[in-house]
This record gives sequence, C-alpha cells and structure tokens, in this order.
Amino acid sequence: MSKKVLIASIIAAFGLTGTVTAAELNVYSARHYQTDEELYGNFTKQTGIKINRIEAKEDELLERIRNEGANSPADIFVTVDASRLAKADELGIFRPVKSAALEARIPAHLRAPNWFSYSTRARVIVYNPDMVKAEQVQTYEQLADPALKGQVCTRSGSHPYNLSLGAAMIKHNGAEATENWARGIVANFARAPKGGDTDQIRAVAAGECGVAIANSYYLARLMNSDKREDQAVVAKIKAVWPNQATWGTHINVSGAGMLEHAPNKEAAVKFLEYLASDQAQEYFANGNNEWPAVPSVKVDNPALKKLGEFKADTLPIGELADTVAEAQRIFDRAGYR
Repeated sequence: MSKKVLIASIIAAFGLTGTVTAAELNVYSARHYQTDEELYGNFTKQTGIKINRIEAKEDELLERIRNEGANSPADIFVTVDASRLAKADELGIFRPVKSAALEARIPAHLRAPNWFSYSTRARVIVYNPDMVKAEQVQTYEQLADPALKGQVCTRSGSHPYNLSLGAAMIKHNGAEATENWARGIVANFARAPKGGDTDQIRAVAAGECGVAIANSYYLARLMNSDKREDQAVVAKIKAVWPNQATWGTHINVSGAGMLEHAPNKEAAVKFLEYLASDQAQEYFANGNNEWPAVPSVKVDNPALKKLGEFKADTLPIGELADTVAEAQRIFDRAGYR
C-alpha cells in the first residue's frame, strides 16, 4: 500500500474528512434552566451528536468567545433576551445560517439574519385585587398614573427585561413619552427596586405593593407548582395582558445562533433546526413555561392554557437593540435603577 493511500485510509477511519458528520457539538449557554437537560438529551438521542455545554453569564461567555477568536471550540451561543442576542450580533460573533426549515417555522419578526428566537415570554402586569382595581392596570402606561402612588414594585431598571420593555416603549410611544413614563414609575414605587420577577409577584400577594411587572413564565411556574405556599400566592393575585387595545403585550425571547468560527458547522445547523422542531418547541412550553416561537405548535401546559390567548407585540425582535442604550439613559435620568 502506498504512503498516500495509507494516509487517506487513516483519515477516513478516524472521521477526519470534511464530509463526515461531526459527532460532537459545543454549546456556550447563558440560559440557565435545569429543565433544559431533557432538551439537549433528546437532540443527542435523535442524532447521536454529543453536546458539550459550558454555562456562564452572558458577558463572561462573550468575552471568552472573543478571546478565543478563530481557535474557539464553540459552535452555538444560546442566551435569553433579544437585546443580549443583538449585542452578541454587534460583536460579530455569529455566522449567518441559511435554512429553509428555520425560515419556514420561525416567524420573521422573531428572527434576525444571524440568530433565531426559539421561545417567547410576555411581560405581564400582576396586581392585588384588594389594593388595585383591574381597570387601573390595563396598560404599561397606566403604571405611571399618580393614582398608583406607593403601589408599584419592580426589579432593577437596569435589568435587560425592563430595558427591553423600555426599548419597545420608545419604539411605540417615543423617547419623551417613555421618559415621562419612567419618572411616573419611580414616583409610584412602593419600595426601591430589588429582587427578581418572582419576588415582585410574591410582594404583590403579600400586599407590599399593589401591582408589579413580571415575565409570564415566572407566574406560570408558580401556577404549576404543587407547593402550598406558591398556590397561596397565586390565589391572592390576578394577571393582565397589557396593551391589548394598542400595540399588544411586550414579549421577549430565548434564542441562539451559530458562531463565526464554529468547527462543527453541520452539527450546529442541525441543532438550530432541532430547536424549531415540534418536539423541542413543545418542550419549551411544558418544560419551562414559555411559549413556542413556532405558532403551529400546540401548547398543553396547564398554566399557559389558563392564562389564555393574548395579542402580542409584533415589533421585529431584532429592533429592540436599537433603543436599549437609549432606554438605559432614560431610566438613569428618571432615577429608575
């Protein structure tokens, strides 16, 4: 056997040619939900592709990807919040993916040229009916009404969930109106912003405040809980889909994209397409109380079904990043920190 033939045989035997499907996929994830284990496990069962996952905060992962440069082993970056995905895109870390399957299944307003949304969560208003009337809290704008002075609880204004809402309000209402709104929110605080969304819901139930803003999956998680204390919280509150008569309830997303220097590009595309499959989309709903990005997927989650249908904002999700920095400046000037 000639030397060239021998080398070719060794390369083929060890799967080193470019035509062989990668057996591994390296995912950098800033999405931290234990229930995602099943999501990743199902992909491996279906494809035989092993997933190596590194989880950390988004900024840490982005810095790592930039430092690794062309030598990065990462194939996929996963995170939550549209502004974070857009920020990653601005850093030039994503490689465009052309996929007829993804374009057919993910609505246009939930994808950008270099990344895709796979689940959505709504920014809902939660209120205590013993303290606040339903008609007082039908819109985000009403939360700045002086009639709600001393009634509003929120998490930090610098958190991406609130900044994305502020960015959407700038798009719909303009910067001046959004700044007036932020000042009104601050004037209506029941206490200084603190804690996460679940803490806001619990504060409303406890009567610490009359109304709060929270992502829907935190509420659905409490609704589906079998803990007595969680059910006690749910029994004391009501939820509103804001702005149903105007631009619709603000939504945010979880999403992912293939990285520029992905060593396993074929496996990366398979993974992105898998996330848009019926099985994975049902998992987002049933495993983490989020809505599927694919509109045709049926939702069987009891809490999501109980919350019912609503009019969602269809602002292209990639546009939120255009005004997030402005939203932060507005919130800072208003003292919403």
